[in-house]
Amino acid sequence: MEVLSDLTPEKIDRIIEMAWEDRTPFDAFFVQFGLKENAVRGIMRKELKRSSFIR
Repeated sequence: MEVLSDLTPEKIDRIIEMAWEDRTPFDAFFVQFGLKENAVRGIMRKELKRSSFIR
């Protein structure tokens, strides 16, 4: 399973893209990247501007 420090910029971009689609269940993030819901939200908060995250 992936840990946050092992995530490449490409993987982070993919996680953000999947999260923005809204139809991707959090189980898919865990299966593909080993990330739970809180970790995905944390990545989104860290990588996006506040207004983009809120959207």
